[in-house]
This record gives sequence, C-alpha cells and structure tokens, in this order.
Amino acid sequence: MSNKEMCIKLLDSVPEHKIGYVLAYLQGLTADEEADDRFCQRMLENYDNDPDPEKDQTFTLEECKREWGLD
Repeated sequence: MSNKEMCIKLLDSVPEHKIGYVLAYLQGLTADEEADDRFCQRMLENYDNDPDPEKDQTFTLEECKREWGLD
C-alpha cells in the first residue's frame, strides 16, 4: 500500500471534529510558496509605507504584562 493510500485509509478513522486540523496541515503542505512569499512581501511593503508615526514604537515584555494585568 502506498503512503498516499495509507493516508486516505487513515482519514476514515479521524474523528470529524479533528478533520479541520488535517485539512489545515494538508493545505500548508500544498501551499504555493511563491504566492506566500509575495503575500509576505506585500505585508512588509504595507508596513514600511504606513505613515503612522507610532508604528515602530516598542514595548518591553514587562510593560505589556503590566498593561494586560499579568503582573
């Protein structure tokens, strides 16, 4: 039995509430890397071109924890 055939057979034993995990994993494996790279590049360009003067403001982990009430 091929690996593909074994995977298809195993799908029958995966509970319906977990099929989404399998689907997400398979989509990740078959994703178009080039399209993903273009998407990430556009996201970076959008960030670089954002005129918001506070976009580069940084916070320490301690500051975030205080703001979120996690002290």
